[in-house]
Amino acid sequence: MELPKMWQRFIKNGFVLLAILPVFSKAQVLADGIVGVVGNNIILKSDVEERHANYVRQGFLTNKKEDLCEVFEELLFEKLLIHQAEVDSVVVGDDEIEATIDGRLKMLAQQMGSEERVAEYYGKSIPEIKEMLQSIVHDNLVADRMRGKIIRNVEVTPSEVQEFFRNLHIDSVPLINAQVELSQLVIYPEVDPEARKEAIDKLNELRERILSGSSFSSLAVLYSEDPGSSKSGGEYKGIKRGQFVKEFEAVAFNLQRGQISEPFLTEFGYHIVQLLARRGEELDVRHILIRPKISEQNLKDTQKKLDSIRDLIAEGFLTFEQAVERFSQDDNTKFNKGLMSNPQTGEPRWEMGDLRRDLFLIVERLEEGKLSPATFFRTPDSKEGFRLVKLHRKIEPHKANLKDDYQFIKSLAAQRHNERRMNQWTDQKIRNTYVRIYTEEFSCSFRNNWLQNEKTTTHAK
Repeated sequence: MELPKMWQRFIKNGFVLLAILPVFSKAQVLADGIVGVVGNNIILKSDVEERHANYVRQGFLTNKKEDLCEVFEELLFEKLLIHQAEVDSVVVGDDEIEATIDGRLKMLAQQMGSEERVAEYYGKSIPEIKEMLQSIVHDNLVADRMRGKIIRNVEVTPSEVQEFFRNLHIDSVPLINAQVELSQLVIYPEVDPEARKEAIDKLNELRERILSGSSFSSLAVLYSEDPGSSKSGGEYKGIKRGQFVKEFEAVAFNLQRGQISEPFLTEFGYHIVQLLARRGEELDVRHILIRPKISEQNLKDTQKKLDSIRDLIAEGFLTFEQAVERFSQDDNTKFNKGLMSNPQTGEPRWEMGDLRRDLFLIVERLEEGKLSPATFFRTPDSKEGFRLVKLHRKIEPHKANLKDDYQFIKSLAAQRHNERRMNQWTDQKIRNTYVRIYTEEFSCSFRNNWLQNEKTTTHAK
C-alpha cells in the first residue's frame, strides 16, 4: 500500500502552511456534518471539501471522486498522527506556533506585495487570520513532529539501494534531466568612503526621525533595502542565534526592549535595528538596511581585477582552485574550492532548470573544464559582484543509473523505506485506535484499512 500522493507531497518536507491558507477563506458555505472520527479528533464534511477545493484551485488535484477520497484519507492519516501524538505526549509550544504563522505570513506578504494585500485577498484582518490559523498550525506541527518520530534514524544501506534499483520496472526508472557541476570565483566591488558616510548619515537621520515620533515601520517600507523585510516594515520575528550574520546578532541580542541601535555594518550594508520582544534566546526585531552606493568606476575596477585573475589562470600561473582560495570573497564556496552546492539537495549537481537565469545563460555556452568571462551578477539579496564560473561536468539527460546517480537513487530508496514504515505504523495504529467512518457522505476505497473492525456507520448524528 502507498500513502496518498498529496500526503506524501506535504509530509515529505513537513507541512506547508501556504498550501492550506485558503481553507478558511473564499470557500463555499457547505452543509456540514461529521464524516470521520479518529480517537478524539473529528473530520467534518467541510474539512474534506474545502481542502479538496483548495488543492483543485492550485492545480494539484482534479474534481474526480477519487481525488476527493484521497483528501479524505489524507485527513484521516493526519488525525491519526495527532491522536498518537497526544498518547505519546508530543507537544509544540505557543512560541513555535506563533513563529511559524509569522514566518509563513511574511512569505505570503512578500509574494503578494504587502500584508494589506494578504488581508484583502482573504477578506480578514491579519490578527483574524492569525487567530484562525492557530489550530491549523498546531495540528500541522504536532503531526509533522509525530511523523519525524516514526521515521527518524532511517538509513538505507548500499545493498538496499542496489536491491531497490534492481526491482524497479524499466518504465519506472526515472529520467534525469540535464545536470551540471560548477565552481565560481566571486569578487565584490570596493565601496568608496564617501558612499559609506552617506549610508551612515542617512541611517542617523532616520533614527532621529523615529526617536522624534516617526513610525519605524513606515520608514522601513520607504527606505530599507532589505527585500526580505522592507515590505513588512522591517520586521523579523522568532530570530534565534545562528540565523543571522554574527555582526547583526551581536547588536540585536544586546538591545533592551524598544531600544534602537546606532548604525552598524554587516556584509549586506549598514543597519539600525530595534528590539521589539525577547522570549529567552528568541527575538522579534525591526531593522532598516541601507547599502552604500557602488560607483560605475568601482564596478569597472572589479571587472578588470577579475579579468586579470582569469589571465593568470589561463597562463598557468595559478590553478582555478588556488585563485579561489586566494581571491574569492564568497564564503559559501571559497572554502570548498569554489564548488557550488545545490541548496535543494546539498549535492554539487544542479539541474539546468534549477539555475538562475543569469547563471543558466553562462553555463549553456561553456564547455567542460572551461572558464567563463568575468560576469556581473546580483545575489538573491541584491548584492552586486562579478564572478568567474568554471564548468566541471555537463551531464546529458538520461535514464537514472547507479554509477552516475547513486545519491539520487538512494534518496528514492529512503523515501520508499519511509513510506513502508509509515504504512506499517498506520495499519498497526488503526487496529488499536477508535476509528469511525460515515460512509453515507463519501463512499471511498481507501489505501489503508480504515474500515476494519466494522467501525463504520451510514449516517452522521
